[in-house]
Amino acid sequence: MVSQTEFRLSPRHRGCHLVTAEILRNLPPLPPAGLLHLFVRHTSCALTINENADPDVRSDLNRIFDHIVPENQPYYDHTMEGADDMPAHAKSTLAGVSLTIPISASRLNLGTWQGIYLCEFRDYGGARSIVATIIS
Repeated sequence: MVSQTEFRLSPRHRGCHLVTAEILRNLPPLPPAGLLHLFVRHTSCALTINENADPDVRSDLNRIFDHIVPENQPYYDHTMEGADDMPAHAKSTLAGVSLTIPISASRLNLGTWQGIYLCEFRDYGGARSIVATIIS
């Protein structure tokens, strides 16, 4: 069986944000076993799984992304939407816009130290739309 829901995450500033609890609040009850597929419907943010305990990981990842893809480069053609826009598109491509997570015993089968991140690459990206598909 397949079910699908769409919801919006709260707006966040630029950075990597732990959103596991917010995503779970927006999902229907999970089946005993299956898969959760998450897709963010935007081109300037990303979803990823990483450390859920130490917030330094999130700030370090943000600085790493900013170092790898800096703003205001002379070779950028797409500049009309602000200095953070083209780098946000590139970062989104690098990190990805979807995740697939196993469901076991009606829970996300994440590792002990794993959490779901929204990586917001714009200074003010706004609420982000998520499509969640549950396959059981």
